[in-house]
Amino acid sequence: MLPLAANALIKVTPGLMIWTIVCFLIALFVLKRYAFGPIQGAIDARRDRIRESLDEADRAREEARTLLEEHRKLIGKAKADAEEVLAEARKQADAQRERVREETEIDRQRRLEETKKQIDAETQRALEQIRSEVTELAIAATSKVTGKVLDREDHRKLIEEAISDLDFSVLERND
Repeated sequence: MLPLAANALIKVTPGLMIWTIVCFLIALFVLKRYAFGPIQGAIDARRDRIRESLDEADRAREEARTLLEEHRKLIGKAKADAEEVLAEARKQADAQRERVREETEIDRQRRLEETKKQIDAETQRALEQIRSEVTELAIAATSKVTGKVLDREDHRKLIEEAISDLDFSVLERND
């Protein structure tokens, strides 16, 4: 068997034990007074900085979400504005196209009326020329048939009778 206090470290010495407890209490007091307070303060300060950083990150995330939503709204509004501008441009283009079509139609009608007037004037001129030639032919034929020269009054009566027998309405109806 081994003796109970064979090792000096295991041997109970009351004086050493008291001095060890006194040194431990002094070291505990000094650590508590000068080390634990600043260490705890540093830990608390770091905890507060971390908490503030997390809060700031949450605020930044919320601000980013808000900005993203505003950005999406602005994009939606821009798209709506662009659609509105396009619709207005289409509307103006349709109105312009309709106005040009109407002006073209009016111009076409005006030219058609002018052409009809020119045709009517030419027809009247041609009819007058035909009447004049018929009159001259009638005078020449009368002179040859009757063998005498008629005076102005006889000519006029003869011409009016010849012209009244002719049907010029056929020439006027060729529209």
